[in-house]
Amino acid sequence: MTQAQQVLVLWDIDRTLLYVGDIDRQVYRETFAEVIGRPAEHLPARGTGVTMPLAIRSLLIDNGVPEGEVDGLLPRMVDLLPIHLAAHAEDLRTQGVLMPGAAAALRAVHDHPDLIATAVTGNLKPNAVLKLAAFNLDGLLDTEIGGFASDDHHRPALVAIAQKRAQAKHGTIFTRSNTVIIGDSLEDVRTGLEGGALVIGIASGKTTAAELNSAGADVVLESLENVARVLEAISTLTATSAR
Repeated sequence: MTQAQQVLVLWDIDRTLLYVGDIDRQVYRETFAEVIGRPAEHLPARGTGVTMPLAIRSLLIDNGVPEGEVDGLLPRMVDLLPIHLAAHAEDLRTQGVLMPGAAAALRAVHDHPDLIATAVTGNLKPNAVLKLAAFNLDGLLDTEIGGFASDDHHRPALVAIAQKRAQAKHGTIFTRSNTVIIGDSLEDVRTGLEGGALVIGIASGKTTAAELNSAGADVVLESLENVARVLEAISTLTATSAR
């Protein structure tokens, strides 16, 4: 890659870079109880990759909140979610774990002169920043040019948002040929296919390598532990796509 071939690398966060266990689910419980005034009996499914606003909508409906009230309650829930997560900052540090190879792979991408690292994630931006900071990863991603659930609840739309922000900052036009999303879920694959990015699937979450392949990921790796392989995948995909 040369300077004229800058590549935008869009990292998923949960189960790709880190895993926070039941902390997110606890935050959903606390937020639901504060807004609705009773405990939630049903929580969002784990590891799906859907954006937090959509997860909150499901949380409300699945727990018997009338659909006519959901749109009015959703903004308050979205506002409260980062506040409750911030109260668990120490839990993130002590109970959460880095995924194998994540820190080294993220640093390698960050340090590469032609790669621009940011996030495209189903997390709200404040939640994403809190999680990254808990693992000292926040300095390795430019979150100012990322795409977050705070920007749009439709995850594929976040690719174009990140591409436009990156273009404004770096002067390069980013399209599918020079944008790569790295993530663990079927939603990450869909985000790339529909949003306009090449996809490197990482079989580190609840989705198997075979499922990621079948969904249309361009490359599938078992983990991020082979950093050279991660960089090679980015380089090969973008070189082939640019032809």
